[in-house]
Amino acid sequence: MTNLAEARKAARLGLDPYGDWVKREGIAVYEGVGCYLPGLEMQPWPRYGVNAAAVHLTGRGDFGNLFALDIPPGGTTESQRHLYEEVVYVLEGRGSTQIEFPDGRKRSFEWQPKSMFAIPLNVRHRYLNASGQQRALLASVTNLPMVQKLYHNDGFIFNNDYFFDDRFGKDTYYQGEGDLTMVRAGHNIWETNFVPDLSAIELTEWTDRGAGSLNLRFMLADGNMHAHVSEIQSGTYKKAHRHGSGAHIFTVTGTGYSLLWVEGEQHFKRVDWGEGWVFAPIDRQFHQHFTTSPFSSRYLAIIAGSNARYTLTESLARTSRAEDGSRGKVSTSIKLGGDQIEYEDQDPRVHALWLEEMRKAGITPQFDKYDGPVPAVAAAR
Repeated sequence: MTNLAEARKAARLGLDPYGDWVKREGIAVYEGVGCYLPGLEMQPWPRYGVNAAAVHLTGRGDFGNLFALDIPPGGTTESQRHLYEEVVYVLEGRGSTQIEFPDGRKRSFEWQPKSMFAIPLNVRHRYLNASGQQRALLASVTNLPMVQKLYHNDGFIFNNDYFFDDRFGKDTYYQGEGDLTMVRAGHNIWETNFVPDLSAIELTEWTDRGAGSLNLRFMLADGNMHAHVSEIQSGTYKKAHRHGSGAHIFTVTGTGYSLLWVEGEQHFKRVDWGEGWVFAPIDRQFHQHFTTSPFSSRYLAIIAGSNARYTLTESLARTSRAEDGSRGKVSTSIKLGGDQIEYEDQDPRVHALWLEEMRKAGITPQFDKYDGPVPAVAAAR
């Protein structure tokens, strides 16, 4: 065994260029199933000039990661340029993003809590906190681990002056406007670079995923990062489904919990969430979302890898389509070869637990209000 270990070391096998980079950066690291981002302990990150942490969730997969950036009152990050993509979600504070293109063009836009934006690939940018009294807290989901695996060269990733002029996008994309493409339920896309308020943007119906379910996908900066927002109506919950790893799930509005389990497991893992929380299911782990709010709850999912314009892997493609191309596997019953558990097929404990949560919250179940199938346990009461 020793000889094998020595041989692997000599041959430089099994290297982790992203993990090695994190160590060199000296950034604080958090590991776990999920976390409350406003409560993270951070430390100075010289590259950005602010306190930060690398959040390595159990289900983040091989391609993506999450950085939390704590910008002090009146502060700004150091100017950045890099060959990895990122989608930024604003947790706290108000401020602005300044973008500078090599040809002299500049763009800036102001953000607030619940804003989301993406920076065009390899464009110089920085973030400014507009408040003189409160911090700004940003969550940045990136595909840096994948890029490090591909190139494992810091100079190429961070000091490359190539200008991807095709990533600039329309001027209106930096003003909160965009273009809506109606594909089909669950696959309708809003193309832009900046969304001022994810709690206010209009969503479209996707009732295959649950009673009253709403959804909207985003195409951001013509990139390879996937993002979507879904809404759960009060007094209802989503159907369980599974997919590959890498989905960083943020609570935008409301409170609730999610149950997670791998096929064959007898016990559920539970994650309770509210605004500021993020978690990531592991590969092929069933997960099911339940709101306990007296109002609808929205969540944001960001994944390093698109399943729309630029499909990165076949596993991502399978979540987006069924064999006949009609419905995605995440909204097709497991009885039909998909990855969704219909209400009538779920473990009876799921609905019984939710009914108890509704009782404690003083909320009346509302499945029948949305003309959706009432779970079997509820119908029997």
